Amino acid sequence: MLNKKNSRKIAGLTKKTNKTHIIIGDDGEKTVVMGMAEYDRLRSEESRKEEAGQEIKGIILAGGTGTRLLPATKVTNKHLLPIYTKPMIYYPLETLSQAGISKVMIVTGGNNPGDFLRLLGNGKEFGLKELQYGYQQGSGGIAEALGLTKNFADNQKVVVILGDNIFEDNIGEAVRKFQEQKGGARIFLKEVPDAERFGVAEIKDGKVVGIEEKPKNPKSNLAVTGIYMYDSRVYDIIKTLKPSERGELEITDVNNHYIKKGLMEYEVLRGWWTDAGITETLYRASTLVRNRELHGAK
Repeated sequence: MLNKKNSRKIAGLTKKTNKTHIIIGDDGEKTVVMGMAEYDRLRSEESRKEEAGQEIKGIILAGGTGTRLLPATKVTNKHLLPIYTKPMIYYPLETLSQAGISKVMIVTGGNNPGDFLRLLGNGKEFGLKELQYGYQQGSGGIAEALGLTKNFADNQKVVVILGDNIFEDNIGEAVRKFQEQKGGARIFLKEVPDAERFGVAEIKDGKVVGIEEKPKNPKSNLAVTGIYMYDSRVYDIIKTLKPSERGELEITDVNNHYIKKGLMEYEVLRGWWTDAGITETLYRASTLVRNRELHGAK
């Protein structure tokens, strides 16, 4: 058994060196003490093994001030504005629920965070087992908001969806693929006629090799949409990010980190996709949902 002296020695060794040591206890028992670098490597491997057998959690990022939708957002969060017959926030919740995700966290911001709790409660209406809420102060970017969910994720894989993005496709099959994926990330792309308005993915030999934000000369017509799937290392990546020129932590930087490591997979959406962050796309979203509800039209 190790005495206090050896216990202190172990703590000192693991902090000061990356080498592995063997400590002999008072009873002659050997204890292997590994350096921090080796420990971190093995811990990361173990975390990814654990992820493979755990339930994927859902995260909805619904922060921001909604200034592009003023005056409609003067007294409410934009994610509570109606899209046809339902509040906007209902659609990402339904996307996650229909994909089999039952534990969700919503990160909101602005002056009306309590309205989400009054509207959604504990998520039972959507078949959720758990619905948590977080709050982002200011406009620090999508990646900053995602960083606030680390404790909720608890070393498990997550599906992240932007609260103002609405999708026709059921993503259940993609979630199952990601569950089986050893690690890394997965993004959703959509062919668009005006790719210069979006983050654009460059594809070579069936792999994503880069994402460029609003390029003048897009390398493809595949826009990066607002659904992202990440393993637990995403939170370590976010810690390394530096604010962009607009003072935000960018989700594109997170995605490009995975791409550089060769850990990014992708899906191409078949159905329609739109955001609802400005007046025109808010109207378009309502029209698309209405056509789907009334006629099943795409």
